[in-house]
Amino acid sequence: MARLQLKSLVKSYGLYEAVRGIDLDIEDNEFVVFVGPSGCGKSTTLRMIAGLEHITDGEIRIADQVVNRLGPGKRDIAMVFQNYALYPHMSVRENISFCLEQQKLAKPEIASRIELAAETLHITDLLDRRPGQLSGGQRQRVAMGRAIVRNPKVFLFDEPLSNLDAKLRVQMRTEIKRLHQLLPTTTVYVTHDQIEAMTMADRVVVMNGGLIEQAGPPQELYYNPASQFVAGFIGSPSMNFVDAVLVERGEGLVVKLVDGTELAVPTDRVATFAPHVGKPVVFGIRPESISTRQLRPGFVDFNVGVDLVEPLGAATMIYFNIGSTVLCATVDPETGPRAGSAAALSFNMNRMHLFDKTSGRSLAVP
Repeated sequence: MARLQLKSLVKSYGLYEAVRGIDLDIEDNEFVVFVGPSGCGKSTTLRMIAGLEHITDGEIRIADQVVNRLGPGKRDIAMVFQNYALYPHMSVRENISFCLEQQKLAKPEIASRIELAAETLHITDLLDRRPGQLSGGQRQRVAMGRAIVRNPKVFLFDEPLSNLDAKLRVQMRTEIKRLHQLLPTTTVYVTHDQIEAMTMADRVVVMNGGLIEQAGPPQELYYNPASQFVAGFIGSPSMNFVDAVLVERGEGLVVKLVDGTELAVPTDRVATFAPHVGKPVVFGIRPESISTRQLRPGFVDFNVGVDLVEPLGAATMIYFNIGSTVLCATVDPETGPRAGSAAALSFNMNRMHLFDKTSGRSLAVP
């Protein structure tokens, strides 16, 4: 168990910088998830931590020790891969014990560690089978067992659930979170799935173009995104975005959308946005912050034509246009309108976001 520190970390492939000088401190026992689109640098960062990629510049510290020049086997880390990486000719027991035998541990110690890991992961009855006789979820548990028995300072997970079906992914992410509660160890987990990130992490690190866009607790990123990129990446369905301009109306402000619709800014946020009056901005609002008409403070009512309806059981998603932009709202299925009908909706302006049109940075974040 150890603190993990990344300082000015850079990875270049010729003239291309995959990771562009990131700084991050991960506390002892913290579960941190790197998330972002393909090519953002998250897996490259993980591989540098593991020692599988050489560092172009910067520094990695594990438990206050600089590990830049240490090989993977000397960093006291354990890694779980997307493809399981099990030896097909070995039994589950042999797969799990292999690294311990390489360390020349005593046989009673090896047996004890295997038994504890197997009980923790509920694979005791699988120990004498071979990987080819296991399901995808069982193989991933074995891969995790092989990591657990090493008692490492840091666990690294590289998109471990990508090969599983949707139902099994939900089950396995719960298992991994439960495992971290039972065996608290500094953990870095890489995924492209923002739902995995939100449900599992103590802290989410959103990467984009080799840089960290924002790092923080899941709820902070959801409710206070630092940029339009983070706002669009975190949350499902994604946040709605509409080009707009801020306009003064008496002592207040309104967001004037591209079709001329004006939405009043709540009075407690006028001072924050006042410096941006007259500038082009991007208005953002999440689908769940648009509802059927609400006569409450901070809600702005308007009428739309519904183009498409998607029933989801517990909620219904409806799609409509503002100018040429398609927006999505998540509404109560009992009150949701039908496709082709008119709908009276409300924007919860207490949950609105404004982003700089050029930089994409949130106007509410200093």
